[in-house]
Amino acid sequence: MHELAIAQGILELALNTATSHGAGKITGIRVLTGELTGIVPESLEFGFAALAEGTMAAGACLSVRIVPLTGRCRDCGDERRVDKYRFICAACGSYAIEIVSGRELKVESVEVE
Repeated sequence: MHELAIAQGILELALNTATSHGAGKITGIRVLTGELTGIVPESLEFGFAALAEGTMAAGACLSVRIVPLTGRCRDCGDERRVDKYRFICAACGSYAIEIVSGRELKVESVEVE
């Protein structure tokens, strides 16, 4: 369950951000994660809630947005969602697909009081 380690990193980042801005409480955190990361949002939220207990992030809402896996064909330039991890261009049949999105993992915002 790599979500717990990721939740720990998110919590540390949020706590550092809130402290550096003189905040007293973290009310919400928005996270952007790519489909390719394999993160299960519910597991991430559960792990975060457990780790946040007793900190200024206790009770904070962790909002996770999944970015679809998208690829671009290096041969014909066609860009579209990659379904079922099949890296084959639907337009020309090429296997020369580069990932455009779907690997992201970042904290978009930390809401504080």
